[in-house]
Amino acid sequence: MPGPFLNKVFLIGRLTRDPELRYTTSGTAVATFGFAVSREYLSKGEKKEDTCFLNLVVWGKQAEICAEYLKKGNLIFVEGSLHYRTWETEDNEKKSVIEVRVERFQFLEKPNIEIIEEKEELENGKEGEESL
Repeated sequence: MPGPFLNKVFLIGRLTRDPELRYTTSGTAVATFGFAVSREYLSKGEKKEDTCFLNLVVWGKQAEICAEYLKKGNLIFVEGSLHYRTWETEDNEKKSVIEVRVERFQFLEKPNIEIIEEKEELENGKEGEESL
């Protein structure tokens, strides 16, 4: 099909579940997680909200960063593209899904500080030390 096409999404929303990190057989990291994007609108003078739930897929080093720092409820900005994927279950049932393949993301809130502090303590050998 000739013609100009554009497959690009920009989203701001919240994680609906913690990222799940896996590795392909070749060792490439891949993280998947749920994402909710809401919009507000007026209907007959009443404020309404509509929420769209999506599955996001992140590859490589960014997948590892997502798994380490993102948690359910975090607010992030996502840039990516839509991808249609099909598969067949063990019962020969055909399934399909449209996912957002993340190219870039940005924290819009501070990441989970407790996790970062624990990691720094482990790296600096301060685990178990108490301050007076």
